[in-house]
Amino acid sequence: MRRTLGVLVVTAVAGTMAGTVPASAGEPPAGAGAPAAAAVEEQRLDRAVPREILRRSGFDSVAGGFAAALRSADSYAEAGRVVDRHGSALWRRAVDRAQGRGPARGDLSRDDDRPLYWARLGMTRELRAWEPRFALSAEARERLLGELERTSRGQDTMDFPGAGRTVGKGFKRIVLTGFDPFTLDRDIRISNPSGATALALDGTWLRTPDGGLARIETAVFPVRWADFAAGTVERTLRQRLPEADLFTTVSQGRVGRFDIERTNGAWRGGFPDNENVSRTETVPVAGPAAQPQWTSTTLPYAAVVAAETGRFPVYDNTSVTEIPAGGTEPVVRPDGPTSGSTARAGGGGNYLSNEIAYRATLLRDRLGLHDTLPGGHVHTPVLEFGAGNTDPATGTVTDPGFVRNRLDIIAQVRAIVAVSAAHR
Repeated sequence: MRRTLGVLVVTAVAGTMAGTVPASAGEPPAGAGAPAAAAVEEQRLDRAVPREILRRSGFDSVAGGFAAALRSADSYAEAGRVVDRHGSALWRRAVDRAQGRGPARGDLSRDDDRPLYWARLGMTRELRAWEPRFALSAEARERLLGELERTSRGQDTMDFPGAGRTVGKGFKRIVLTGFDPFTLDRDIRISNPSGATALALDGTWLRTPDGGLARIETAVFPVRWADFAAGTVERTLRQRLPEADLFTTVSQGRVGRFDIERTNGAWRGGFPDNENVSRTETVPVAGPAAQPQWTSTTLPYAAVVAAETGRFPVYDNTSVTEIPAGGTEPVVRPDGPTSGSTARAGGGGNYLSNEIAYRATLLRDRLGLHDTLPGGHVHTPVLEFGAGNTDPATGTVTDPGFVRNRLDIIAQVRAIVAVSAAHR
């Protein structure tokens, strides 16, 4: 069975993980912390496919250069500057490569999102294993890891030209997010078209069908339950949504189709994340006493579905899974939730794509922007390898059909965003 980011409804045993934590100014707490063990994601780095992807993209020297810079740091403050500089450089290098700037440095197609993912993990592994010449507590190391995550994902550089001017004056501002690859233990070759789209569109301008001009700023998020519980979505988007004209979270969904997800649910279904951790629970948010079971898209779904945006069909997906008021068992509702029901899956399921849609739209509503800011979730088609290259045990890391599928998905997301912006 093919797993997709957000559309599978499952249950599993809850687990724990040491996730990234918010950055903190000042000196680290006193005391020395031992180097941290490699995370589950990092343990996959030594397999043949990640090494090939890094080599064929020219990103195989990233972790080594970062490690050398860390070794030269003689204080926590200097280490912080190293992390910030190298994390930001990795994001910019991945964006430049995707958008055709600078040398390709390898024969892997420029649109590939996987070099960023694997290079980042090489850097986080080096940071966990680093033994500095000064005392560094475990908490301080976690803060450095958090800073590396944010800077290498574009989460701290979503800045629009003319920030502070009246929104919508001169051009429209669009926020778009993507995800890392996932289900890597099933097929370690996997690429995520939403992450590739974020790299391809970051900082770009587009003409909307009504003749308007729009600027897109993007970021990529991890496929890890703990990071979401720690507030990575809200921390990244809280300052961006009030100055935006449109936002869309994007993830990989179903085979052969796009979906505009009408409704998002406040439930985690438990499918394991990239750290092989499961969570089955209500989506944990600040202010849970005022937490709704459902949030809804404000994207112009009817206009998007009606438009010619690319070769994949686009659907207005209204289905959810709920426990009806007074009931005990989940029921699929093709036309959306009923009054007083409890969420068990949004249109996008109950994995992290549903959760980012739920968190982003809940943040929109809590900021008082429901009636003025179009926003919601777009599920892309599953990015499939070409014919004859579907077996992960014998297949190659890329092929012409795989590249063509990814490029077509990127182009169609761009067209969907353009149509959405024209109906702002």
